[in-house]
Amino acid sequence: MKIRKAVFPVAGLGTRVLPATKAMPKEMLTIVDKPLIQYVVDEAKEAGIEHFVFVTGRNKGVIEDHFDRMYELDATLSARGKKAEMEILARDQPEAGAISFTRQQAPLGLGHAVWCARDIVGDEPFAVVLPDELVLHTPGCLAQMIEAASKLAAKSNLIAVEAVPDELTHQYGICGVGKRNGRVFEVDGMVEKPAKGTAPSNLSITGRYILQPEIFRILETQERGAGGEIQLTDAMIGLSKTQKFYGVEFEGERHDCGSKAGFLRANIAFGMVRPELREGLRAEMKKYSAH
Repeated sequence: MKIRKAVFPVAGLGTRVLPATKAMPKEMLTIVDKPLIQYVVDEAKEAGIEHFVFVTGRNKGVIEDHFDRMYELDATLSARGKKAEMEILARDQPEAGAISFTRQQAPLGLGHAVWCARDIVGDEPFAVVLPDELVLHTPGCLAQMIEAASKLAAKSNLIAVEAVPDELTHQYGICGVGKRNGRVFEVDGMVEKPAKGTAPSNLSITGRYILQPEIFRILETQERGAGGEIQLTDAMIGLSKTQKFYGVEFEGERHDCGSKAGFLRANIAFGMVRPELREGLRAEMKKYSAH
């Protein structure tokens, strides 16, 4: 199963990290020295994704600018002999025609955002990557999923899952566990935020998916669910009646950068894996942890 396209829903308001996101898209908040959106695009590139589809909203134009060339900056860096900086920008620059943007005009939920990409994705399997969730590992989470998908039937759907404490399962989408083969298992049911004590497992659905295009037909008539929004989980439950779903327990450390605590934790974690930053960062953390 070849996965060529990835959808990045980036129309959200980022209310959990206000006021930082009042004028700046949450996807452009930086972890160390790169915006969130660059990390997930890099993850998709590593996984072999060829076309990047962004579902945007109002005040998200800076995301499009980030992936465009800035001739004034290029000229200034060249004149100053900043070769290292020019190489970084060139590395992050997508090929011409490899990026598409479409609008989600109303905040109707993740399922609606994915549906907005239907004409660009077309009739082929595709990935969905949530930019406010980062996974610290090589190979990345999406690469692990695509590797798993290569060993499954052509019409398979995959979701990345992570174990959460039993007492917190009511805060997540949770999947049931069927036949298992290592880190990959058949999904035996999905439920969005189950009542306490009713969850089928402690494996939560995280922000990486590989879906078949038939999901679009379901989303087209999907009724609003939790929060008055069109929920992707509800559509996946519908699709699971006719197609197989598999869970992938990925390797790596997941960071929810949509929360303030998660955002700070991600900066520390990603900073500590950088050899040129590690010792200085460790010294600063020791200084502040003493208070």
